[in-house]
Amino acid sequence: MPTNFEVNGKPVSVTVEARTTLADCLRHHLRLTGTHVGCEHGVCGACTVIVDGYAVRSCLMLTAQAEGTKVTTVEGLSNDEALTPLQASFRKHHALQCGFCTPGMITTAHALLSEEPDCDADRVRDVLSGNLCRCTGYISIVEAVLDARSAYKKPA
Repeated sequence: MPTNFEVNGKPVSVTVEARTTLADCLRHHLRLTGTHVGCEHGVCGACTVIVDGYAVRSCLMLTAQAEGTKVTTVEGLSNDEALTPLQASFRKHHALQCGFCTPGMITTAHALLSEEPDCDADRVRDVLSGNLCRCTGYISIVEAVLDARSAYKKPA
């Protein structure tokens, strides 16, 4: 099944089986391995990417459904020179341990902060409740997201 979409600002054209998930396409066809696959049921959030501005579980989305969309993976959120403010905040607050959940946490947090840069801790907890972490206990993750809010606020 031929599919054309944009990934991290670049147009891509892939031909995959109709049953290929976006997660598998990103990882195996486009070699963007920052998108992790955990449960493959949409429960853990490790595979979260941003599709047209929304956080989406890429293990539940077929590649064919990405036709004409703009997909941003965790690789597309970073830049070559330095860590983004959100990444730096994760580092500062020690908001990762094994790192498996981190790409999904960062993409989910980025989508939240892009829409709601003034969100409070309860909102961060609510939005991140769909992303499972077995290491950190979430406190440092919530602190990191809250600390990064200022980078997302639009100038008056």
